[in-house]
Amino acid sequence: MTFPDLANELGNRRTLVLDGCDGVGKTTMANDLAARYGFTVVHSLRTPDHQDLPDRYRTLLTQPGLLALDRCFLSELVYGPLLRGTSRLSWAQVIDLADTVTARQGLFIHLTTTPDLVHQRLLHRDGTAPAKDEISELLAGYTRVFEALSSYAPVLTIDTAHTTLLPPSNISKTSA
Repeated sequence: MTFPDLANELGNRRTLVLDGCDGVGKTTMANDLAARYGFTVVHSLRTPDHQDLPDRYRTLLTQPGLLALDRCFLSELVYGPLLRGTSRLSWAQVIDLADTVTARQGLFIHLTTTPDLVHQRLLHRDGTAPAKDEISELLAGYTRVFEALSSYAPVLTIDTAHTTLLPPSNISKTSA
């Protein structure tokens, strides 16, 4: 699938939530969605521990217009347990946030690929990358989270190993 083929999947979606481990192509796809379809991209940085995580995302989701979240609250369910031993979000909070996304005509997009390709991309982008077994663990964590989420919200999985990842120009992007 190339990103232009994604147009058929978008329909009348007003909110797209792109998530997956570092290096799968979230930012590239978000920027492409901004350039092609006018989505405003919000790149979600790690929320400081003292902030109310569900409230932060509820606030983000009140923005008008087309919105593409480049990483979101789902990452907390994967990276939280692996990095800190626990998630700062419960599944009840995640389902509540997923309902908010769905009410905005939202779609969750699970981006995935092979550990080798993630490793190569991160080395190219950052000059460093986690070990492939750690990448495999992250990819598996995201698969579990999206499988569980699919019972509550629409999920589209895209393997970016078979996707053209070409960054467009003239991007509308904000950081949260």
